[in-house]
Formats: sequence, structure tokens, C-alpha cells
Amino acid sequence: MADSKNVPSYTVPSLSNEDGAKVAAILQERLNALTDLHLTLKHVHWNVVGPHFIAVHEMLDPQVDAVRLMADDVAERIATLGGEPLGTPGALVAQRTWDDYHLGRATTIEHLGALDEVYRGVISDHRAAADTTAELDDVTNDLLIGNLRELEQFHWFVRAHLETAGGELSTSGERSELGAARAAREGEHQG
Repeated sequence: MADSKNVPSYTVPSLSNEDGAKVAAILQERLNALTDLHLTLKHVHWNVVGPHFIAVHEMLDPQVDAVRLMADDVAERIATLGGEPLGTPGALVAQRTWDDYHLGRATTIEHLGALDEVYRGVISDHRAAADTTAELDDVTNDLLIGNLRELEQFHWFVRAHLETAGGELSTSGERSELGAARAAREGEHQG
């Protein structure tokens, strides 16, 4: 439920101010996640080493750019709804419900294993937000679905590096970045 102090004095036609505030609050969570993802992807871009460095390094830049544009679209939708998009580092850290990315300088396969987990979390939460907005606001729902299309493709690009010849993911069953990084590293040495 939207906090009464966060209910805008106006929103888009056909939505109540309260529903506009609900949708803006959902979008603020997605803005935080997308901003964090874009920064994490750039961090990985700077810190991958080892075999396949250039392939992964260059694969990540278009993802960084696309996720940054997604964040911009989400922030502008919040403003369109009469809300106030918060994009400061302090607001992001204060509001996020996940830990910071754990890997620094590491091999490409370790970072890809960790990114598999990062993308899994972002996509799962984005899907939940799309489900919630489906009954509230078609435009926001369409925006989130469009984001999902790209995010899932980027996740596929990451997972293609983690898939065995038998079609299994080396990170299967892992639910932490460090665990997924370790599993990816071990899977590479077994393959």
C-alpha cells in the first residue's frame, strides 16, 4: 500500500493517485535493481581476467548500456506517474534488499557464474513486478515485459558460457553469487 505522504497530487489519466503511487513504488524497486545491475555489470567488465577475457569483456558493454537505458525508462515512468524517482547511491543502498556484489578481480567463468545468480534474482523480481502491475497499469506492465525480454536474453548469453555439452548448467542449484562462482570454476575444471 502506498504511504499517504508518497501519494502524488496527480498521476496518469485512468489511474487513481493511490494506484499511481503503488505503481511508482514498484517501479522504484525496479529502478534500484536496474541501477545496481548496470553498475555490477560494469564492475565485472573491469575485473574479468583469464581465458575468454575479451569475449566476456566485450559482451558486457552492450548489456551495461541497455540496462542503463532500462533504468532511465523506469525512472521516467515514475515521474510520469507523478512520483519522484530516487537515483542517488545512498537511496539505492538504503532501499535495496540484496547484498552487494562479492567478486573483485576474478576469472571470466567465476564472474559469469556469479552473474548467473545476479540475473536470476533480477529477472525473478522483475517478473513479480510485471505480475503485480498487470492489473494496475498496462503501460508500466508493457515496460517491464520489454525489460524482461532483454534481461532474459542477456541471462542466456551468460548461461551459454556455463552450459555443459550435456545441457546442464554448472551453477545449477546454487543460490549465492560466491557459490555459483565456485560451481562455475569447478565445472570448468571438470569439463
